[in-house]
Amino acid sequence: MALFPAFASAAETGEPPTGSSEGSRKELDWLSNPSFSTEDALLLHQRATEVANLIPEKSPLIRTTSKSELSGESDTDESLKQSSKKRKKKKKKHHNYKKTKKKIKGDSSSSESDRDTKHIKDKAEGSGRNHEKEGAANLDKKTSNLTSNRFVWLDDIQAFTAETFRIDKKPDPANWAYKSLYRGDIARYKRRGDSCLGIDAKKQCITWDSTASKRKQLQRRPERYFTKNNVKMLNTDGIPVCNKSSPSDPTAFIPVFQMETDDPSDTTDMNPLGIYDPSTTVWLQGKGCKSTDHEPVNTQQTIQEPGININSILMTKVEEHNKKVRENPRDINAWMEFVSFQDELMRGPSPYASKGEQEVRRKSLKLILEKKLAILERAIESNPSNVDLKLARLKLCTEFWEPPALIKEWQKLIFLHPNNPELWKKYLLFCQSQFTTFSVSKINSLYGKCLTTLAAVQDGSMVSHPLLPGTEEAMLAIFIQQCHFLRQAGHSEKAVSLFQALIDFTFFKPDSVKDLPTRGQVEFFEPFWDSGEPRIGEKGARGWKAWMHQQEKGGWIALKPDDDDDEEIDEDQEIKDKSLPKWHIWLDIEYSREARHWLPWRPDKTKKESEEDCEDPERQVLFDDLGPSLIQLSNPDLQRQLVYSFLQFLGVPCTSKLFPSNLYIAMDENNIFESVLSDEKPLTSVSFPLSGFNSIGHMDTMLRGRHHIGHYKEGEEFIQNVFHVLFLLFSGKEKSNLSICWLQYEISKVVQCLQAKNKKQLKAQGRKSKKLAKNLLKEPDNRNHLSLWKLYAYLEWLLGNIDDARKVFDTALCTAGTGGCKSPQLCSLSLLYAQLEVELLESTEGAVISRAVHILTKLAESGPYVPYSGQVLSVNVLKARKTYEHALQDYLSKTPLSDQDQVSDANQLVNLVGCYALFQYLTVGIDAAVLIYAQTSEKLEAPGPQKCENTGENFGIQNFPTSLEAITLLHTNLLRFHMKISVYPLNPLREALTEALKRYPSNQSLWRSYIHIQRKSHSASKARRFFDGVTRSTNSLEPWLFAIQAEQLRKKLTENVQREDVGEIHSTIPETGLTNRIVALFEHAVQSENGTHCPLLWRMYLNFLSSLGKKEKSKGLFYKALQNCPWAKVLYMDAVEYFPDDLQETLDLMTEKELRVRVPMEELDLLLEV
Repeated sequence: MALFPAFASAAETGEPPTGSSEGSRKELDWLSNPSFSTEDALLLHQRATEVANLIPEKSPLIRTTSKSELSGESDTDESLKQSSKKRKKKKKKHHNYKKTKKKIKGDSSSSESDRDTKHIKDKAEGSGRNHEKEGAANLDKKTSNLTSNRFVWLDDIQAFTAETFRIDKKPDPANWAYKSLYRGDIARYKRRGDSCLGIDAKKQCITWDSTASKRKQLQRRPERYFTKNNVKMLNTDGIPVCNKSSPSDPTAFIPVFQMETDDPSDTTDMNPLGIYDPSTTVWLQGKGCKSTDHEPVNTQQTIQEPGININSILMTKVEEHNKKVRENPRDINAWMEFVSFQDELMRGPSPYASKGEQEVRRKSLKLILEKKLAILERAIESNPSNVDLKLARLKLCTEFWEPPALIKEWQKLIFLHPNNPELWKKYLLFCQSQFTTFSVSKINSLYGKCLTTLAAVQDGSMVSHPLLPGTEEAMLAIFIQQCHFLRQAGHSEKAVSLFQALIDFTFFKPDSVKDLPTRGQVEFFEPFWDSGEPRIGEKGARGWKAWMHQQEKGGWIALKPDDDDDEEIDEDQEIKDKSLPKWHIWLDIEYSREARHWLPWRPDKTKKESEEDCEDPERQVLFDDLGPSLIQLSNPDLQRQLVYSFLQFLGVPCTSKLFPSNLYIAMDENNIFESVLSDEKPLTSVSFPLSGFNSIGHMDTMLRGRHHIGHYKEGEEFIQNVFHVLFLLFSGKEKSNLSICWLQYEISKVVQCLQAKNKKQLKAQGRKSKKLAKNLLKEPDNRNHLSLWKLYAYLEWLLGNIDDARKVFDTALCTAGTGGCKSPQLCSLSLLYAQLEVELLESTEGAVISRAVHILTKLAESGPYVPYSGQVLSVNVLKARKTYEHALQDYLSKTPLSDQDQVSDANQLVNLVGCYALFQYLTVGIDAAVLIYAQTSEKLEAPGPQKCENTGENFGIQNFPTSLEAITLLHTNLLRFHMKISVYPLNPLREALTEALKRYPSNQSLWRSYIHIQRKSHSASKARRFFDGVTRSTNSLEPWLFAIQAEQLRKKLTENVQREDVGEIHSTIPETGLTNRIVALFEHAVQSENGTHCPLLWRMYLNFLSSLGKKEKSKGLFYKALQNCPWAKVLYMDAVEYFPDDLQETLDLMTEKELRVRVPMEELDLLLEV
């Protein structure tokens, strides 16, 4: 039987061919199949058609493209077939999931290619003739393999017959199209394009199925600017384009050196056709280039190519940096620039990638750090004694190394440079902020070690290292930093003792020990400290010197005990309400004890007390805790700085500032945003320096705010005793300054009472403050001191006694004499008096006849003062204006001789400009006043502020605000006042503030004014741009803090508009992601150099997240804050309030780190049981 019945007559098996040649018989040989059985074929066909009928009808199959296509050429070579099988098996093994997908998508169990129904001619005619037997055997084998859904092994069948079949119920159309049945033999190919070879494109076409690639193309969207490719493109520099018409630089064109010639005679063995240029011919001969003339051309060519353009620029910069550090390895700045250049280098494409392909790099941080580290190590090899390079290296190593390894490196560095105070400061801050290794006792002893080492260098006992300039100032700065560290850790008794000891050690030193080195002096000081004699701030304190004299004579005379009743508080009274939660009671008692017990405990000998009678041993301070930190201060300015720092520490507002190095790590109180009376009274707003620092005895949580004003009775008495001792130490001007500080402290308490709106407390505080002011003015030295009179009059004015205040002002002016504009104190007094009077005005209409014009006119006249009786004459106003104008010109053209003159002249200039501008404002108008401020600022802008600022910083003592800063403050305050009482555009004020803040980015008063005017604005974009610009240009932390505060005020305003308790409201101010913006600002701020270790910033961040109700995130942030500020007890107290369930865990952590816990949990349980 023939395989194809249609050709049966042509080639019947067993019959001789009729009328055909041998060739034609052979040609049709393939049609006969000796192994083909008709019955079996019919049976197989019948079964296949039955199965096909069961499958629902489908649309006619169309030629599709697929991953694998069929081909008939597969059985031409047996070895190829076997390797194909192996590959298929391997593929099947590793990509089962792919096969499953194909089965689901496809129409049959074979590959995707089985959908192809287009008839393709069999190309294997020749191979069929040559391999007839093999093909037949193969067909038989494949048929038996595919005739069943599951495998049946021949060994399992009992009766073995030649006709053993397996049935395949899913037909494979490829079996009909091709000679072979095994799909592994079918060639796979991918279709490229939509056409087909061999068809007439005009008459015929083929419709293909929509392919996967087409679907992908449809889904593919245009790329945005932030995608990887586009970012890469944006980072590359553009190619310079020249206008062809314009004459350009000749080097921009590539000159062609060798012109092609048509002369065919230039043929050689290497260049038979004459088509190679000379350089190629030379290269083919295996020789180098004959001349170097072409080299610049090549580099130029590289530069002109678009892809390589940026690489060449970067490579040039790399070469420049390498050349700099190679030629001058001692240039530290060049090394540092090279290190910072690595960031720019990593942003661009790699300059080291080969031409034509850009290296795909993962811009990992580690790669940049390792490169920087390698450069720094090279730099240190060239400059082994340079500290900046070593510090930069250590800063980089924090990313790689574990804390113990880092500490070892730091110790090595400190061992090599024990005389470098700046290095010590950085080392102390590093150790203080390492959470894993932190404990209070460790850090305190480290401060002691630092000061002992520097004192040895200062004495000259450490011969190996010389004394560096500025060491004494740095030692005082480190000492003050240590005191603030102990205050923040809760060990306030130790901090107070340190100040007491150093003041005694500095001001009451006996003459007999002055020539000894520091350690020798400390040994003599220890017996005095342990003797139990009264110290600075305690009743009857006489000092170390007097004690030594008395010891030489033979002991002290016993003092009579005082009859004062001690203000004791019973432990039972500490718990006011036992129904409150446990954490709440703990916070109340902890705060109460912090406020009452900040003084060191001393056994009272009159009551026959001993050290064993102390209930809390932590309240006793041993000499070992403070002995190593005692230092010698020989500079009088630094001695004064120590005194003012102690007063500031106790909460007394002073004119001095802390040292910049430890300014932000001591900042922990949220009062820098409180504008003290500045909204109601912009002209005379009280601006106390150094807000943002908790004074001793105040450890409030963020939500509660300050509990009480000033100190309790014991604390107030301590401050009073300190002032009495200091009055004995100083005389003249310094004594007056101390009196001013004391009166300012009283005024600050009155202002706090006014803010709290507590009338009862205000009355009581007012009585105390007035009594003190009168007592101070009774002192013979202070009777003619106008600054004290000014403060007393201001105190009366604040208490609401305006008539009494006017009498005080008038009396002071009458007794002041006829100094006029040339007297700084008289100017200052008149300015405040006039400002207070102007603030009483409700509009500018009656300004000319006001009392303020009378005061300012009388000042200019330089005659005896006459109290106000009525309107000032116009002639006197004109005279006064001329006087002011001449006085101002004289001061602006004057050059101060000494630093002291400069400071007094600066104050005088500020007061004079303030008086003149206010006078012009009242008599002419706001524009005239603004013009004076503008002219003065213009004159002062060039050399003044920098010079003044530097002298202040070098001294480290009483850094008076520079003239320009103070004048700007007067300018902005006047504009704010004018806007309050009349209509005036906001822009002049905003411009004045922005200019001033760019110059003085750490001035809190200016920032308060700025956010005050901005919070009313509907558009925040201008302010945001300004904040962003300032934060980029300065290291100060204030711009970050006030930027955050401005956004939080905006959020509060938005929430007030959107509140739901009054029904549905459509907000006029959209929220627009303010929460995310504030979080982003916090994140950037805490990553800045000064913000990382600022407890206030972390407290604000924690408070904000808690207010959003994100408890888990807040807890994570709390632990992150502890990693950077583990010494700040206020952070732990905030955490107790935010996470009350973790009270025990927080207290355990505080105990582990040795922070002061005044109420242990066991004691609280006992108190609650009572």
